[in-house]
Amino acid sequence: MTTDTSASILWVVPALPLLGAAVLLLAGRRTDRWGHYLACVLAAASFCVGVALFVGMLGRNTADRPVHQVLFTWLHITPAGTGSGGLSVDMGLYLDQLSMCFVLLITGVGTLIHIYSIGYMASDPDRRRFFAYLNLFLAAMLVLVLADSYLGLYLGWEGVGLASYLLIGFWQQRPSAATAAKKAFVVNRVGDIGLAVALMVMFATFGSVSFTTVFAGADAAGHATMTALGFLLLLAACGKSAQVPLQSWLGDAMEGPTPVSALIHAATMVTAGVYLIARSHAIFDVAPDARLAVAVVGAVTLLFGAIIGCAKDDIKKALAASTMSQIGYMVLAAGLGPAGYAFAIMHLLTHGFFKAGLFLGAGSVMHAMNDETDMRRFGGLRTLMPITFVTFGLGYLALIGVPPFSGFFSKDPIIEAAFGAGGARGVLLGGAALLGAGITAFYMTRIMLMTFFGEKRWAPEAHPHEAPATMTGPMILLALGSVAAGGLLVSGDALVHWLTPVVGEHHSELPVPTWVVTVGVLVVVAAGIGVAWARYARAPIPLTAPREVTALTVAARRDLYGDAFNERVLMRPGQALARGLDVLESEGVDGAGVGVGTLVTASSNRIRLWQSGFVRSYALSMLAGATVVVAALMLVRGV
Repeated sequence: MTTDTSASILWVVPALPLLGAAVLLLAGRRTDRWGHYLACVLAAASFCVGVALFVGMLGRNTADRPVHQVLFTWLHITPAGTGSGGLSVDMGLYLDQLSMCFVLLITGVGTLIHIYSIGYMASDPDRRRFFAYLNLFLAAMLVLVLADSYLGLYLGWEGVGLASYLLIGFWQQRPSAATAAKKAFVVNRVGDIGLAVALMVMFATFGSVSFTTVFAGADAAGHATMTALGFLLLLAACGKSAQVPLQSWLGDAMEGPTPVSALIHAATMVTAGVYLIARSHAIFDVAPDARLAVAVVGAVTLLFGAIIGCAKDDIKKALAASTMSQIGYMVLAAGLGPAGYAFAIMHLLTHGFFKAGLFLGAGSVMHAMNDETDMRRFGGLRTLMPITFVTFGLGYLALIGVPPFSGFFSKDPIIEAAFGAGGARGVLLGGAALLGAGITAFYMTRIMLMTFFGEKRWAPEAHPHEAPATMTGPMILLALGSVAAGGLLVSGDALVHWLTPVVGEHHSELPVPTWVVTVGVLVVVAAGIGVAWARYARAPIPLTAPREVTALTVAARRDLYGDAFNERVLMRPGQALARGLDVLESEGVDGAGVGVGTLVTASSNRIRLWQSGFVRSYALSMLAGATVVVAALMLVRGV
């Protein structure tokens, strides 16, 4: 581990966007004219510092690449009457090969989204506040991935939750946006409970929450404890990364401005769960049951998201379902252990490019169509919006995994690793990943055809036009990443070798040659494209969705009843529990307190009657008492 100048400037990476958020929020309206430029400059400066750290890391030996910087003592608690023990937590930053991947993704893609937002939010009167929240989002995510302990990670984790709440509900005058922000906040709190309890278990088991101490003691800790920790961390990851069963907030989060969708889905919030699992690999490697649960959750979610995406007419919600599915691939890969950690991160990085490009392309279409999101009212836009069409198309090809685009190089290894798990597990996980690839090709081709091809179906008042340069520029750069990122990462197994010192490496054995799986995946993808082409290119698309549909279509349109599940399994029992606790408090706790008070009052009222204020009454009482005492003495002495 190095302690050179790299450590001394590491704090600058999250500090720059945090400074931007503080200036824009505290200075208020005085920064309206230039605040958005400041936010972009500071995000870009953070990226430049990250690149400098990356170059410095490349120039050092593998063992010396990690950088650690202690900023200050955050918590120091010593039990009363003792001189030792307790809890001491430093606020420190730790940069290694894993966190470096996230730093470059967050700051690089985040900067492009900032620049895009200059044009997208040009007419919004609260643009300055929007950019402040974007900077806050970057800062919180950077703290999350750079923290050297789970408590520091938890700080960034909650910061990301706060920033997402503010951005999803940015147009809070819309009831739907306010509701969506609250929903995202509440659902994520369920997952956050898992991380909070995990911190408690770590402290009780290891006496510390630092990565170094927890990972060093993982092998010696009890199997049950580590399994419980794994499940708690998985619960937290499900909330942030919108995995089953905590996936219901993601589609509603599209109520925020489109750049928010790109930032949440590509570079920040939903990638946090994948980072948490990969960073905690030492825990999952000694808890095989928890790691299997991670893989199962990923496999189920990738199918959930793909099926939901097939039935969405809202272009942003269709892409949101796609994000759920693609994050499912990453979680599946992470659940495969050392055989899949690097592939999970590889797909996360390539996904950052093509999914950000797809969302920004969707925002460009909305910008040209008076904020219309219904794809049934698009059609034929490829000739009027050529830059958007080409950049969106490149992202589409990357997402469905067509070679030589980036998604092919990152998704196929996950499918291969899933089949390589062996036995029935490999067949089920690999089969789910393969089926998901075919469904992905179907719904993404559907999006392309309904948006850019076919007859013009837009309203007369719409006048489609290409977006300004501040919007198309970032889209072009992201499209280049969609084309080239995957090839660069797999060239010479570059990313695998880069991450091996952190997450380890294990090559799974496929039951068939690799080329057989590759050909099979491409055949399934081609089948998905063909079915979509036959359904949406050869027949006219109605302006309203047909009512005569299958039960599966109805379920997909209702997000596979995710909200209904949450209502029946979580919300209604929660309400019943709250009502029961209210009765217990009002009738039990409060009733006992009121009863004691009533008893004291009644007793006091009766005792008060003895104090009449008349001397003759007191004399008579004294005489009666004296008589009783004398009589008692005489009886005792036998007089």
